[in-house]
Amino acid sequence: MNDVDRDGVDQQHEDSDLDLFDSGEDTAAKRAKPRRKLILLAIVAVVLIGGGWGAYYGAGTYLGIGGYGNYGGDGDSDVLVQVDSGATITDIAETLRSKDVVRTVRAFLNASAGNAEVGNVQPGFYVMKTHMSGEAAATRIVSAASRVGNVQIKAGAQLDDTKNPDNSVKPGILSQLAAASCVTLNGAKTCVSSDDVHKAAQTADVTKLGIPSWAVPDVSKAIPANRLEGLIVSGVYDVRPGTDAVTLLRSVLSQSAAKLATLPQTSQDTGMTPYQILVIASLIEREAITSDFAKVSRVIYNRLAQGIPMGDDSTINYVLDQPLIRTSDADRDKPGPYNTYLNHGLTPTPISSPSQDALNAAQKPADGPWIFFVKCDKDGNSCFAVTQAEQDANADKAKAAGAF
Repeated sequence: MNDVDRDGVDQQHEDSDLDLFDSGEDTAAKRAKPRRKLILLAIVAVVLIGGGWGAYYGAGTYLGIGGYGNYGGDGDSDVLVQVDSGATITDIAETLRSKDVVRTVRAFLNASAGNAEVGNVQPGFYVMKTHMSGEAAATRIVSAASRVGNVQIKAGAQLDDTKNPDNSVKPGILSQLAAASCVTLNGAKTCVSSDDVHKAAQTADVTKLGIPSWAVPDVSKAIPANRLEGLIVSGVYDVRPGTDAVTLLRSVLSQSAAKLATLPQTSQDTGMTPYQILVIASLIEREAITSDFAKVSRVIYNRLAQGIPMGDDSTINYVLDQPLIRTSDADRDKPGPYNTYLNHGLTPTPISSPSQDALNAAQKPADGPWIFFVKCDKDGNSCFAVTQAEQDANADKAKAAGAF
């Protein structure tokens, strides 16, 4: 065989070797594919199993299944929790879980099953603890000691503190709000001072305090110390503890404004502005008991129509911050914007926090010709009169009964 032939043979061998090599590569690849598929399936299985476990764990964390549903014990750190108006037990449970009070919604729901008190939890703020068992959380949230930021404004209350006949001090609305702002979390107590609340009431921008727009003109020209009087109507209020004085006031005034939202519509046929209705309601509140509200309202309307001064002792006492004492001749002779013996018309602002009953009476006075009234028995009932002679007789009757 010549060299050429050998070269050809060699070349053929080389080509053959390459073909053999390529064939081996294909074979190995074919053998490797099942192995790769198995590995891939194994990886997918691990991911799915891991994902499934994560989903299971997540479901367990939320629903309380699989042994992940509850903390143990009475909790660790204090935390402030808000229960919204209209919240269901499930809503409360979700709020507690979001604050890490309970580990799961199911833990609280299970602990609350059959507990009517939990179903009656009121909107507001509660001091709870993190990491509580469902049972501990259900017990704590219905405890009166856990609720904070709650204040009840009674009808007839004033912004400022007042003195009782025995010289004891009765906290006014602003002092009550200051007290409601206090909270102790993890041993640290925070409060808004009464002085700060009074300062905010007198100096804060009224357009940013949440008062009704129809009240802004009258409030803006009122004496600073009295300008917010009557705008916090009687009722229960919830304030977030730990806020500043302006935020505290805005929260309460906004809640009150919601209660007065329909006043512009309901007062249209009275001949009075909504703010004047508020003033009249505050006078009614301080001058009479509920059963006499509508008749006292009529006396006010009759006097306004006839240009007769109101002659209300309550307006004199408003300035004196002594609502439960009899006024003296000297007090009644002292000039001032709230002296309804010397001045005609209504006072510049309301003189107290009116109730809904007083607001209703201010818009719907009873029919009658009365010009006078006086409390004529110890139960607070009033006697009404058309003439001065009738009024004098009623006054004598009141004195005889020890009404004043």
